[in-house]
Amino acid sequence: QLQLVESGGGLVQPGGSLRLSCTASGFVLDYYAIGWFRQAPGKEREGVSCISSSGFATNYADSVKGRFTISRDNAKKVVYLEMDSLKPEDTAVYYCGKDLYYSGSLSAKRYDSWGQGTQVTVSS
Repeated sequence: QLQLVESGGGLVQPGGSLRLSCTASGFVLDYYAIGWFRQAPGKEREGVSCISSSGFATNYADSVKGRFTISRDNAKKVVYLEMDSLKPEDTAVYYCGKDLYYSGSLSAKRYDSWGQGTQVTVSS
């Protein structure tokens, strides 16, 4: 089964940091663009950031630009989302998805192989 596995979530205070990881199960992660998305209760899944297969191209949602950094280590077969200066409105379940071609798109419709997600809660 082709699936991505998200990890690294948790409870953090406002202004804190977390690093999420996205690893692959059943396929080679290196060949795909990867997007990070989040979904808060009662809201639609929204794009946060994406990265090309090489790691040279990235894109960010305006709401996280300057605070979040996406990167990948193809040797370790993992994509990271470093989240700094976290705000309560960043609270959500975070998912990663794959796309065969990098377009810079943050539309969830382009991505597949979603995992179970990892919960991020920003609260004092």
